[in-house]
Amino acid sequence: MKIFRLMQVMTLFLSVAWLSSCIENEPLNAECDIVSASLPEELLVRPAEIVDRKDVHSVTFIVKNFVDVAALAPEFEITPGATIDPASGTMRDFTKPQTYTVTSEDGQWSKTYTVNAKHDDPIALKYSFENVCVVEANSQGGRYDEFREQVPEDPENPDGPQKVNMVWASGNQGFAIANGANGPKTYPTFQTDNGFVGKCAELVTRSTGPLGSMVGMPLAAGNLFIGTFEAENAVQRPLEATHFGRPFYYVPVSLRGFYKYTASAPFMELVNRKLVEVPGRTDECDIYAVFYERTADMEYLDGNNVLSDDNPNIIAVARLDEEQRKGAADWTHFDVEFKYRPGKSLDPEKLENGVYALAVVMTSSIEGAKFSGAIGSTLLVDEMEVVCL
Repeated sequence: MKIFRLMQVMTLFLSVAWLSSCIENEPLNAECDIVSASLPEELLVRPAEIVDRKDVHSVTFIVKNFVDVAALAPEFEITPGATIDPASGTMRDFTKPQTYTVTSEDGQWSKTYTVNAKHDDPIALKYSFENVCVVEANSQGGRYDEFREQVPEDPENPDGPQKVNMVWASGNQGFAIANGANGPKTYPTFQTDNGFVGKCAELVTRSTGPLGSMVGMPLAAGNLFIGTFEAENAVQRPLEATHFGRPFYYVPVSLRGFYKYTASAPFMELVNRKLVEVPGRTDECDIYAVFYERTADMEYLDGNNVLSDDNPNIIAVARLDEEQRKGAADWTHFDVEFKYRPGKSLDPEKLENGVYALAVVMTSSIEGAKFSGAIGSTLLVDEMEVVCL
């Protein structure tokens, strides 16, 4: 019996020793990332943007107009076991970009992040659709156009160097997943020649192919909007994948520009994950702008609520009327007024501090967000402007 107990004790001892050696020999973490970055919520226009690519490591805080960027103490969450220098929460002067170095737990790797804190650049008010960047969409060689608006680096020198002020969002990224299309002109949204002036944006409702049909998303309307597209939500929650709007610091009066629209046929409605023809119905385009208040529970609008009559955050809407949405064979001018919702008014203090936001949206099929429309419907838009006081 004593020998048996002795053997049990020895077995337990060896097991503990073996486990300890495994723990001691477990490799240390080699990652060195900033996972999240924060400032007090009342100072920020929107959450910090972290860029972590092979050639760029940066964090950008967009702060409200009243914030003094000369004395800020951002806090960072980093990879477990890693260290950051200077330490998270250190007060620093962000009138110039500051650098932070994150070193991995094993001490073998490090990254230097450039951290900026700045007041928001007002978004562009005029949209010519002349500037695009071709984005590599997937490993199969898919490439699509990403529209960008530029403004002078020095407002007093309009002919001097330009900087990117705004990047338009579209559903092209989601289309790449479903269809794996190649060149930009095979996507729903792309740049084309023969605009009203120079080049323009062309939006086409397209089939998403076998994979799109398999997941109940058989067509994709061409769309372009101010905001972001969240590709990770595109399949499971498509209406929530479109995040409409950016902070806006002006009083909008009207939305105007030029457009051409040709509705294709037949109009197909998505019923039980399949397209069903709707006899007698004609496809329509849509162009609109929504001026709204950003709140903690509604930082942006999405496909569920961007035009909802009962959305309490919406202040005013400018939208093509029903006749305008049906078609325009030649370049046609539109100028639609921002109409305030009943009981809504503008607070100058909220305007100054970036509480309000603006979404501009255009689509080749008015029911495209519900995967209904006519494949081939085509909308061209050019020389658009948000007219403000």
